[in-house]
Amino acid sequence: SASYTAPFWLPGGDLQTLHSALLASTPSVKYRRERWELTDGDFIDADWVEPQVVSPHKPIVVLFHGLEGSSQSPYAKSVMAAVHAKGWRGVIIHFRGCSGEPNRLPRVYYASDSPEIEMLLTRVRESAQIAPIFAVGFSLGGNALLKWLRESGENARAIINSAVAVSAPMDLAATPEALGKGLNRYLYTPSFVNSTRKKALGILHRFPGVIDKEKVSSAKTIRDIDDAATAVLSLIHISEPTRRTPIS
Repeated sequence: SASYTAPFWLPGGDLQTLHSALLASTPSVKYRRERWELTDGDFIDADWVEPQVVSPHKPIVVLFHGLEGSSQSPYAKSVMAAVHAKGWRGVIIHFRGCSGEPNRLPRVYYASDSPEIEMLLTRVRESAQIAPIFAVGFSLGGNALLKWLRESGENARAIINSAVAVSAPMDLAATPEALGKGLNRYLYTPSFVNSTRKKALGILHRFPGVIDKEKVSSAKTIRDIDDAATAVLSLIHISEPTRRTPIS
Protein backbone atom coordinates (compact mmCIF):
# COMPACT_ATOMS: atom_id res chain seq x y z
CA SER A 1 0.00 0.00 0.00
CA ALA A 2 1.13 3.59 -0.61
CA SER A 3 2.74 5.44 2.28
CA TYR A 4 1.33 8.74 3.50
CA THR A 5 3.33 11.94 3.17
CA ALA A 6 1.99 14.94 5.07
CA PRO A 7 1.85 18.34 3.33
CA PHE A 8 4.89 20.46 4.14
CA TRP A 9 2.64 23.08 5.71
CA LEU A 10 1.05 20.57 8.11
CA PRO A 11 3.92 18.92 9.97
CA GLY A 12 3.05 16.72 12.93
CA GLY A 13 -0.09 14.96 14.10
CA ASP A 14 -1.44 17.84 16.18
CA LEU A 15 -1.60 20.33 13.31
CA GLN A 16 -3.10 17.70 10.99
CA THR A 17 -5.75 16.81 13.58
CA LEU A 18 -6.69 20.43 14.29
CA HIS A 19 -6.81 21.36 10.61
CA SER A 20 -9.07 18.41 9.83
CA ALA A 21 -11.42 19.17 12.73
CA LEU A 22 -11.56 22.96 12.50
CA LEU A 23 -10.61 24.15 9.02
CA ALA A 24 -11.01 21.42 6.41
CA SER A 25 -14.24 21.40 4.41
CA THR A 26 -16.77 18.74 5.36
CA PRO A 27 -19.04 17.14 2.74
CA SER A 28 -22.78 17.44 3.06
CA VAL A 29 -24.43 14.12 3.83
CA LYS A 30 -28.14 13.34 3.96
CA TYR A 31 -28.98 10.77 6.62
CA ARG A 32 -32.06 8.70 7.27
CA ARG A 33 -32.39 8.04 10.99
CA GLU A 34 -33.59 4.68 12.20
CA ARG A 35 -34.28 3.93 15.86
CA TRP A 36 -33.64 0.43 17.12
CA GLU A 37 -35.57 -0.58 20.22
CA LEU A 38 -33.52 -2.87 22.46
CA THR A 39 -34.58 -5.74 24.69
CA ASP A 40 -33.34 -3.92 27.81
CA GLY A 41 -35.80 -1.06 27.21
CA ASP A 42 -33.25 1.33 25.74
CA PHE A 43 -32.67 2.38 22.12
CA ILE A 44 -29.94 2.90 19.55
CA ASP A 45 -30.09 5.53 16.79
CA ALA A 46 -28.57 4.57 13.45
CA ASP A 47 -28.06 7.11 10.66
CA TRP A 48 -28.13 5.66 7.15
CA VAL A 49 -26.92 6.91 3.78
CA GLU A 50 -28.50 5.16 0.82
CA PRO A 51 -28.45 5.45 -2.98
CA GLN A 52 -31.68 6.13 -4.84
CA VAL A 53 -31.75 2.53 -5.99
CA VAL A 54 -30.66 0.04 -3.34
CA SER A 55 -28.96 -3.10 -4.63
CA PRO A 56 -29.04 -6.12 -2.30
CA HIS A 57 -25.62 -7.17 -3.60
CA LYS A 58 -23.72 -3.97 -2.88
CA PRO A 59 -21.82 -3.56 0.40
CA ILE A 60 -22.98 -1.89 3.58
CA VAL A 61 -20.35 0.08 5.48
CA VAL A 62 -20.96 0.15 9.25
CA LEU A 63 -19.11 2.93 11.09
CA PHE A 64 -18.45 3.05 14.83
CA HIS A 65 -17.49 6.57 15.89
CA GLY A 66 -14.88 7.64 18.41
CA LEU A 67 -15.18 9.06 21.91
CA GLU A 68 -18.04 11.58 21.96
CA GLY A 69 -18.37 11.37 18.20
CA SER A 70 -21.51 11.06 16.07
CA SER A 71 -22.75 11.01 12.49
CA GLN A 72 -21.93 14.74 12.40
CA SER A 73 -18.21 14.20 13.06
CA PRO A 74 -16.12 15.32 10.05
CA TYR A 75 -14.51 11.91 9.59
CA ALA A 76 -17.92 10.21 9.68
CA LYS A 77 -19.33 12.53 7.03
CA SER A 78 -16.25 12.06 4.84
CA VAL A 79 -16.53 8.27 4.94
CA MET A 80 -20.26 8.28 4.32
CA ALA A 81 -19.93 10.72 1.41
CA ALA A 82 -17.44 8.32 -0.20
CA VAL A 83 -19.76 5.38 0.48
CA HIS A 84 -22.68 7.18 -1.15
CA ALA A 85 -20.56 8.15 -4.16
CA LYS A 86 -19.88 4.46 -4.80
CA GLY A 87 -23.59 3.64 -4.71
CA TRP A 88 -23.21 1.65 -1.49
CA ARG A 89 -25.21 1.84 1.71
CA GLY A 90 -23.66 3.10 4.93
CA VAL A 91 -24.76 3.36 8.53
CA ILE A 92 -23.31 5.17 11.51
CA ILE A 93 -24.38 3.41 14.68
CA HIS A 94 -24.42 5.83 17.59
CA PHE A 95 -23.18 4.54 20.89
CA ARG A 96 -25.66 5.14 23.70
CA GLY A 97 -26.04 8.83 24.51
CA CYS A 98 -24.28 10.06 21.35
CA SER A 99 -27.18 10.57 18.94
CA GLY A 100 -28.30 13.90 20.42
CA GLU A 101 -30.99 12.42 22.66
CA PRO A 102 -30.42 11.05 26.18
CA ASN A 103 -30.91 7.32 26.49
CA ARG A 104 -33.46 5.75 28.82
CA LEU A 105 -31.08 3.81 31.05
CA PRO A 106 -28.17 4.89 33.29
CA ARG A 107 -25.80 3.19 30.89
CA VAL A 108 -22.80 4.50 28.98
CA TYR A 109 -20.66 3.16 26.16
CA TYR A 110 -17.14 1.93 26.73
CA ALA A 111 -14.44 0.28 24.64
CA SER A 112 -14.60 -3.17 26.25
CA ASP A 113 -18.33 -3.70 25.66
CA SER A 114 -17.95 -6.47 23.08
CA PRO A 115 -21.50 -7.83 23.55
CA GLU A 116 -22.85 -4.43 22.48
CA ILE A 117 -20.71 -4.42 19.33
CA GLU A 118 -21.87 -7.93 18.42
CA MET A 119 -25.51 -7.05 19.06
CA LEU A 120 -25.30 -4.00 16.80
CA LEU A 121 -23.49 -5.74 13.97
CA THR A 122 -25.87 -8.69 14.18
CA ARG A 123 -28.78 -6.26 13.80
CA VAL A 124 -27.25 -4.98 10.55
CA ARG A 125 -26.49 -8.53 9.37
CA GLU A 126 -30.09 -9.61 9.86
CA SER A 127 -31.38 -6.74 7.72
CA ALA A 128 -28.59 -6.85 5.13
CA GLN A 129 -29.57 -10.27 3.77
CA ILE A 130 -26.91 -11.13 1.16
CA ALA A 131 -25.09 -7.77 1.14
CA PRO A 132 -21.43 -7.81 2.26
CA ILE A 133 -20.79 -5.85 5.46
CA PHE A 134 -17.63 -3.81 5.92
CA ALA A 135 -17.08 -2.51 9.45
CA VAL A 136 -14.89 0.48 10.31
CA GLY A 137 -14.14 1.89 13.74
CA PHE A 138 -12.51 5.20 14.58
CA SER A 139 -10.52 5.76 17.78
CA LEU A 140 -12.52 4.27 20.68
CA GLY A 141 -14.87 2.68 18.15
CA GLY A 142 -11.88 1.10 16.46
CA ASN A 143 -10.64 -0.31 19.74
CA ALA A 144 -14.07 -1.74 20.50
CA LEU A 145 -14.31 -3.29 17.03
CA LEU A 146 -10.85 -4.87 17.25
CA LYS A 147 -11.57 -6.27 20.71
CA TRP A 148 -14.78 -7.87 19.45
CA LEU A 149 -12.94 -9.35 16.46
CA ARG A 150 -10.27 -10.85 18.71
CA GLU A 151 -12.82 -12.39 21.04
CA SER A 152 -15.12 -13.62 18.27
CA GLY A 153 -12.41 -15.16 16.12
CA GLU A 154 -13.75 -17.14 13.18
CA ASN A 155 -17.33 -16.57 14.35
CA ALA A 156 -17.05 -12.95 13.21
CA ARG A 157 -17.09 -14.17 9.59
CA ALA A 158 -20.75 -15.05 9.95
CA ILE A 159 -21.57 -11.40 10.67
CA ILE A 160 -19.14 -9.22 8.71
CA ASN A 161 -16.95 -9.65 5.64
CA SER A 162 -14.10 -7.30 6.53
CA ALA A 163 -13.08 -4.68 9.06
CA VAL A 164 -10.65 -1.82 9.54
CA ALA A 165 -9.71 0.31 12.54
CA VAL A 166 -8.56 3.92 12.20
CA SER A 167 -6.43 5.62 14.87
CA ALA A 168 -7.49 3.08 17.48
CA PRO A 169 -5.78 3.31 20.90
CA MET A 170 -4.07 -0.01 21.58
CA ASP A 171 -3.40 0.60 25.28
CA LEU A 172 -6.43 1.97 27.10
CA ALA A 173 -4.40 2.51 30.27
CA ALA A 174 -1.68 4.50 28.56
CA THR A 175 -3.96 6.58 26.35
CA PRO A 176 -5.66 8.70 29.06
CA GLU A 177 -2.29 9.20 30.72
CA ALA A 178 -0.85 10.55 27.46
CA LEU A 179 -3.88 12.79 26.90
CA GLY A 180 -3.46 14.22 30.40
CA LYS A 181 0.07 15.46 29.78
CA GLY A 182 1.70 18.34 27.92
CA LEU A 183 -0.07 19.96 25.01
CA ASN A 184 -2.60 17.13 24.83
CA ARG A 185 -4.05 18.24 28.15
CA TYR A 186 -5.07 21.59 26.61
CA LEU A 187 -5.82 20.63 23.00
CA TYR A 188 -7.96 17.52 23.38
CA THR A 189 -8.76 16.64 26.98
CA PRO A 190 -11.14 19.55 27.78
CA SER A 191 -13.39 18.72 24.82
CA PHE A 192 -13.69 15.05 25.80
CA VAL A 193 -14.09 15.72 29.52
CA ASN A 194 -16.64 18.54 29.20
CA SER A 195 -18.83 16.56 26.80
CA THR A 196 -18.73 13.42 28.96
CA ARG A 197 -19.35 15.48 32.12
CA LYS A 198 -22.47 17.06 30.63
CA LYS A 199 -23.93 13.67 29.78
CA ALA A 200 -22.99 12.21 33.17
CA LEU A 201 -24.70 15.05 35.02
CA GLY A 202 -27.77 14.52 32.83
CA ILE A 203 -27.85 10.87 33.87
CA LEU A 204 -27.43 11.89 37.50
CA HIS A 205 -30.39 14.27 37.22
CA ARG A 206 -32.60 11.48 35.86
CA PHE A 207 -31.18 8.77 38.14
CA PRO A 208 -30.26 10.41 41.47
CA GLY A 209 -27.46 8.75 43.38
CA VAL A 210 -25.99 6.58 40.63
CA ILE A 211 -22.74 8.58 40.56
CA ASP A 212 -20.98 11.15 42.74
CA LYS A 213 -21.83 14.65 41.53
CA GLU A 214 -18.82 16.28 43.20
CA LYS A 215 -16.37 13.87 41.56
CA VAL A 216 -17.96 14.35 38.16
CA SER A 217 -18.01 18.15 38.48
CA SER A 218 -14.38 18.36 39.57
CA ALA A 219 -13.00 15.97 36.92
CA LYS A 220 -10.24 17.54 34.86
CA THR A 221 -8.72 14.61 32.97
CA ILE A 222 -10.11 11.66 31.04
CA ARG A 223 -8.93 9.42 33.85
CA ASP A 224 -10.87 11.56 36.33
CA ILE A 225 -14.13 11.46 34.39
CA ASP A 226 -13.71 7.77 33.65
CA ASP A 227 -13.27 6.97 37.36
CA ALA A 228 -16.15 9.25 38.37
CA ALA A 229 -18.70 8.31 35.73
CA THR A 230 -17.89 5.84 32.95
CA ALA A 231 -16.39 3.11 35.11
CA VAL A 232 -19.13 3.43 37.76
CA LEU A 233 -22.00 3.35 35.26
CA SER A 234 -20.50 0.44 33.32
CA LEU A 235 -20.26 -1.56 36.55
CA ILE A 236 -23.94 -0.85 37.26
CA HIS A 237 -24.75 -2.20 33.81
CA ILE A 238 -22.73 -5.37 34.38
CA SER A 239 -24.03 -6.09 37.88
CA GLU A 240 -27.63 -4.87 37.39
CA PRO A 241 -28.72 -5.53 33.78
CA THR A 242 -32.38 -4.91 34.57
CA ARG A 243 -34.20 -1.77 33.50
CA ARG A 244 -34.30 1.17 35.90
CA THR A 245 -36.98 3.88 35.88
CA PRO A 246 -35.75 7.50 35.65
CA ILE A 247 -37.28 10.56 37.25
CA SER A 248 -39.38 12.30 34.61
